[in-house]
Amino acid sequence: MPAPKRVVIADDKTPADLAYRLACEGTALLWRGDFQNARQLLQALARRADHKGDKGKRAKAPKPPASAAEAFHLHRQAQSQRARTLAMLLVPFEADYTIPLRRAPDVKLVCNEAYGRGEEPFVSSLRELLGLIGAHEWRKNGVEIAALGERIHPHYGVFSPIRGEYVQLVAEAPLPPRARLAFDIGTGTGVLAALLARRGLARVLATDTDPRALSCARENLLRLDLGAQVELIAADLFPAGRADLIVCNPPWLPGRPSASIESAIYDPDSRMLKGFLAGLAAHLEPGGEGWLILSDLAEHLGLRPREQLLALFEAGGLALVARHDVRPTHPRASDADDPLHAARAAEVTSLWRLVAKA
Repeated sequence: MPAPKRVVIADDKTPADLAYRLACEGTALLWRGDFQNARQLLQALARRADHKGDKGKRAKAPKPPASAAEAFHLHRQAQSQRARTLAMLLVPFEADYTIPLRRAPDVKLVCNEAYGRGEEPFVSSLRELLGLIGAHEWRKNGVEIAALGERIHPHYGVFSPIRGEYVQLVAEAPLPPRARLAFDIGTGTGVLAALLARRGLARVLATDTDPRALSCARENLLRLDLGAQVELIAADLFPAGRADLIVCNPPWLPGRPSASIESAIYDPDSRMLKGFLAGLAAHLEPGGEGWLILSDLAEHLGLRPREQLLALFEAGGLALVARHDVRPTHPRASDADDPLHAARAAEVTSLWRLVAKA
């Protein structure tokens, strides 16, 4: 987000209603009081942001969205506005990442993991700092991957493999006969590359364009003692050569990410999906397969029809061998209060097994 154009000083005496009004107007509040009180103020701002439309029992119900796509865009718009408002509460940092506030935690390790070595004093939103702390906990504790029987440790800015159903699809799909070399396109944390190596692929080439992801994957693969079996390559989509198996789990929704972490969810104009399908046939060995792991949430939201996906298969010279489906198990799939509940409840994640047409 751009730096705020106006900043005022706030402290323990600043009323939450005043702080919320200023934040909504785009005025940032640079905190000079007790750190724990700043956290309480942020919670108060969040409550006001989440209930800003409540006007009592007699309030007129908002007009329902005309379509699932409209509901999705309104939801993203509301989430973006909420994020901008909550980002207006700022905390100061010294050059060594010390926070010069009463009862402030030691976040030097947290900030070093996310930002690298500190060079000069700066300010950041408290909401961002809490996100860094959460990312540090993910990295420290890891995510249990049942299909691996191991934990994967995501780094800050690298999407966490918390949706285990797509990993299970890769664990259960039958491998191509005599497959020895695999490509993992957009490896992220390295979870699928590790799984393919554990399934017996002699060599796996895993690609990504994000240096954070490559660093994260390298650390995970070394921890799993798979560093010699999996080679990490900084590349956009495919490495050089051909493989017996090529796996890709691209972002599932066409759209523009509003933060770097959202690049694992939103793919502008389906660029990665289209690039993978357009280049897949040319990188497959004879008899090889490409595995596309993709949710149909975009279809239920009216963002990308099934016909468009099938047309991309045809344009890429690809034929479908089989499709393996699984229903998501994450909490939002059963949350009736979610604005996108209807689409999430109908969502299916699929592993499409594709081959090059003869």
